[in-house]
Amino acid sequence: MSIVLSCDKLNKKYGRTYALRDLDMQLEENVIYGLIGRNGAGKTTLLNLIAGGIFADDGTIEVRGKKLDKGVLPEDFCFVGETNKLFGGARLIEVLQFAANFHANWDWTFAHKLIQTFGLDPNKKIKQLSRGTESLVGNIIGLASRAALTLFDEPVLGLDVLMRERFYKELLEDYANHPRTILLSTHLIDEIAPIAERIYIIDEGSLLLHDEMNQIRMAAHLIRGHSDAVASFTEGKRVLHTESYGHGKLAAIFEKLNDGDRMQARQLNITIENLTLQKFFSYLIEGGH
Repeated sequence: MSIVLSCDKLNKKYGRTYALRDLDMQLEENVIYGLIGRNGAGKTTLLNLIAGGIFADDGTIEVRGKKLDKGVLPEDFCFVGETNKLFGGARLIEVLQFAANFHANWDWTFAHKLIQTFGLDPNKKIKQLSRGTESLVGNIIGLASRAALTLFDEPVLGLDVLMRERFYKELLEDYANHPRTILLSTHLIDEIAPIAERIYIIDEGSLLLHDEMNQIRMAAHLIRGHSDAVASFTEGKRVLHTESYGHGKLAAIFEKLNDGDRMQARQLNITIENLTLQKFFSYLIEGGH
């Protein structure tokens, strides 16, 4: 697999506060990534650095092996920001026509299909659109651009459940037919779990975890049982969180369990459940402080 994007030791400060601290990231070709973190974790700062909207204090960004200098945008690249700087007085279709000029792989047939799928009026002016509809316009640009490197910052902001599901469905179907590298930044953690193949978790500007989604699913567990039994079982394992209740205890662990572990759990009368990505994220963040 070739590396499409590489960020090395990125630092960005606003005053005395670090928005990003020694952050490394590598995105491989034709993979969907999820970038998750709390509000203010540094997600938008990172995406804006890659897109050239702001510049790092230290560190380097390379796209396909070429270092990005100040003011230079990556080739075959599309960034859909959380707040799209769209022309308020322009009609929706005019915004798409403008965007099409910047993307060599733009697909008008797909763009028109998305307008219908999302139930949009192509002649409506941008300034008349709701926040959710603005998100959809940005998402049409991100999808129809078919850019080899596509970044979405909170792409489902303001959308109801139905429209979010439609967006995810269109993204996955088009990705299957036209693979590319996609990075989705979001705080809707459980929604990204079926979409992303790999996950980056950041908090307070630092990388907490990078792993394959399937690996996280296999290693994130919630253990319940008698306090002594849980303490014995979790010894030597990576424990993210513990809670006591009466004589019982629960523990969130991040560890792949083998047959021997499961046999020990049965002997100790311990139950093992899978953690949702949301719960895993919460416990990981808590454990990072």
